[in-house]
Amino acid sequence: MNAKPFGRTGANVSVIGQGTWYLDHGDRKRAVAALQRGLDLGMTHIDTAEMYGDAELVIADAIAGRRDDVFLVSKVLPSNASRRGTITACERSLKRLKTDRLDCYLLHWRGSYDLEDTVAAFEELVKAGKIKSWGVSNFDAADLDEILDVSGEGKIACNQVLYHLKERAIEHAVIPWCERHGVAVVAYSPFGHDDFPDERSKGGAVLARIAAARRATPRQVALSFLTRATTVFAIPKASSAEHASENAAAGDLVLTKEEISALDAAFPRGPKPHGLPML
Repeated sequence: MNAKPFGRTGANVSVIGQGTWYLDHGDRKRAVAALQRGLDLGMTHIDTAEMYGDAELVIADAIAGRRDDVFLVSKVLPSNASRRGTITACERSLKRLKTDRLDCYLLHWRGSYDLEDTVAAFEELVKAGKIKSWGVSNFDAADLDEILDVSGEGKIACNQVLYHLKERAIEHAVIPWCERHGVAVVAYSPFGHDDFPDERSKGGAVLARIAAARRATPRQVALSFLTRATTVFAIPKASSAEHASENAAAGDLVLTKEEISALDAAFPRGPKPHGLPML
């Protein structure tokens, strides 16, 4: 599994990680097994959030006895992101995850609380050793400018955003912004939301052709394409150990310039949107 620097945190993090949205909706033992298989194969970046129901409890089971192997991320809801509320939410997540610290803690999306209050809470949590770094999710370039004015350079670890073959809006402004400021980009829902390209479609056929030539699966090719930039990571969810194995194999797949150009043409990024797409 390839790894690369996660923003300016000093941590090297697996290019392909593990998302956990809806992970608590299926069989718990199967979900734990999927996460553990992913860890075994080098997908040490595990992402969750207080919004994800009991996902934090499932993760606690999966990482028991191997916490030091994991780059663990959770998120605070905007409705809890006051200074005191952020700290309380973090402590609640730590308890549910059965750990004493998070490697990164994110504001899930922009809310009504002043960014100054949330950033102050993040910095307080860093000083207390409860989080090692902090970042944001679903922030457009203008939002990033605002929080940068509050925090200063070098504090924002990452921006987690929607990014898949059919939704490449972040390539217009968000990825360039993050590259300029040393901020990692984490792609959530990298296969789309129940909308992965069918091989009978024009784009899907290109994807399938490249996959066959590389003895890979279309989903592995998609993950490799999305993480081609040095700043970008992806966190696909796996509902089984077999799916986790498939995702992990993408971490060693490097596409050629010709393959990237073919996918770029097959899945055009389109015009710059008026707002940042999100789920």
